[in-house]
Amino acid sequence: MHNKHNLSHWEKTVFFDETDVLIIGGGIVGINASIRLKELKPNWKISILERGTLPFGASTRNAGFACFGSMTELLDDLKTQSEDEVFALVEKRWNGLQRLRNRVGDESLNYKSWGAFELFKESEQSDFETCKNHLDHFNDRLKTIVKKPSVFEIQDDKKSDFGFNGVSHLIFNHAEGQLNPGKMMQTLWAIARNKGVEIFTGVEVEKIENRDHDVVLKCNHGLEFRSAKVLLATNGFTKRLLPDLEVVPARNQVLITQPISNLPFKGCFHYDKGYFYFRNVGNRVLFGGGRNLAKEAEETDEFGHTSLIQNKLIDLLNKVILPNTPYEIDRWWSGIMGVGTQKEAILKCIDKNIYTAVRLGGMGVAIGTLVGEEAADLMVNT
Repeated sequence: MHNKHNLSHWEKTVFFDETDVLIIGGGIVGINASIRLKELKPNWKISILERGTLPFGASTRNAGFACFGSMTELLDDLKTQSEDEVFALVEKRWNGLQRLRNRVGDESLNYKSWGAFELFKESEQSDFETCKNHLDHFNDRLKTIVKKPSVFEIQDDKKSDFGFNGVSHLIFNHAEGQLNPGKMMQTLWAIARNKGVEIFTGVEVEKIENRDHDVVLKCNHGLEFRSAKVLLATNGFTKRLLPDLEVVPARNQVLITQPISNLPFKGCFHYDKGYFYFRNVGNRVLFGGGRNLAKEAEETDEFGHTSLIQNKLIDLLNKVILPNTPYEIDRWWSGIMGVGTQKEAILKCIDKNIYTAVRLGGMGVAIGTLVGEEAADLMVNT
């Protein structure tokens, strides 16, 4: 093994000798898989290869919603999946959130159980009526999962409190919350390192070679890693290494405002089947989404922005969310999710000694911990 500088004896024997498991991707799935592996096999040598200085894909770039699906999103899912399948996925999201909270702790997550609202504009009365008709049934299905007698509730009386314009109805979700994704990942990385997991940043895997007794990863800078087993936890970037796997990258564009005096709302808010979302971050407003306006163009793993989506987000801020409130945008960013025709994660051994835990469907915060732990269990038992 060598790079252009040649590895020293110490580098080779301490950092680059063959490992038991190499994990590609240091986001929420990869880091939770490493922690679980160390709990199951404390003597195994586990290393993570992260191509960014941080897990830049989505784990530190998401909006920090601790959510499992708004009513319109779940109703939309029912068009392509059975009711049992939809609520089985809701249960996984809910259980994943509880695993995350137990693992990291609410204080370290800066978790706030303020709930979440779904907005309905005047032109969306029929959508609201459909949700209203399903309210009791959805609550009946959810009470065994969330352990609350009533999760969804119509709260139209809050409209005037929030200062929205053109919003006719609000449906409140008592069980959702918000968190700080940066603190989440900072704590998870600390837990993993404390258990002896090596995390290499700035290392991009360029090629995977599956050999008889091990897997070789050829990386940038001429680096080569060998491992008995490899886990791909690359989500939206999976096609760069496995182009035939059914994972489509999906870019989401996000903004955050400067602090706003007397911001009239707090909590999380969903709109248009979850394609738009906003929340307070202290006294700022974070607002993102809109990829449904240009789905094909946003099926990319390149970071960036488009005027179409930026203009739509600003238009909704001006006309609906902050119609009478002056504000300034602090910054824009984008994140890359992994989606597909199915919302179930691809969690399996795809080839001898190579495993995948990808396609989180935009619900990485909710299911990432659970998927990572299940991936670790699979690797240990096969």
